[in-house]
Amino acid sequence: MDRHIPMHALPEEIQKMSPEEKVCKYCGVSYLILHEFKAMEEKVKAMEKEMKFYQGSVDREKKLQEKLHSLSQDFEQYKINNDSKTERLQAESMQLKSQQNEFQRVKKELSHVQHELKIKQRQSQVFRNRDTK
Repeated sequence: MDRHIPMHALPEEIQKMSPEEKVCKYCGVSYLILHEFKAMEEKVKAMEKEMKFYQGSVDREKKLQEKLHSLSQDFEQYKINNDSKTERLQAESMQLKSQQNEFQRVKKELSHVQHELKIKQRQSQVFRNRDTK
């Protein structure tokens, strides 16, 4: 709080007053500084309240930092797990593709063998028919 410096001296009649007349009989504070004293008390109360707020904010910030650190670790672990699962999924996809290609190859081969079997059966039928005649 800024200190108030009066521009004019106190009137002579106030200066000549006895100290008992200038002092509060209840609290003992001079009437001349009582207002300043009350203003300072209010300022101290406000500063104490502000200090409590900041004191609590330090604890809150520490807890938030700990939570942030924990979440960062969790994120890194999830990222590693995700990368691992992505690699595994790619490997499984490649294996599936390979098995699908093998299946298609075997299917074509089966179709070819069935076609040849039909041809052989017809030939066999033709030969049987010739032998029976």
